[in-house]
Amino acid sequence: MEKLFDIAKVLRSKNSGPFELTMDILFDSSEKYLRVKNSNKITTELICELYNVIESDVRHIVFFDPAMGIKITILREVSSGTVGERDVYGAQQHAPLMNILID
Repeated sequence: MEKLFDIAKVLRSKNSGPFELTMDILFDSSEKYLRVKNSNKITTELICELYNVIESDVRHIVFFDPAMGIKITILREVSSGTVGERDVYGAQQHAPLMNILID
């Protein structure tokens, strides 16, 4: 078992407009990418658990083979820049992904 943080080359998050967050997981080899993809660990259920959202808030989980990357898009709890927003750029929201254990 290895943490996703130790397998992925890039783990990042950013705004996908004012109402959504996107997390990117990028790899530097197809072997690493396919290991994570084929582990079936990156699921809607896991994202709901990690981000404390409901299933309908998970907009997309896309495995993009040509780029050896995974894109996860979820609804923001509050829109970017409004009262109560803790991360206006969405740049610190990838941390829950770091400790996902991959076989």
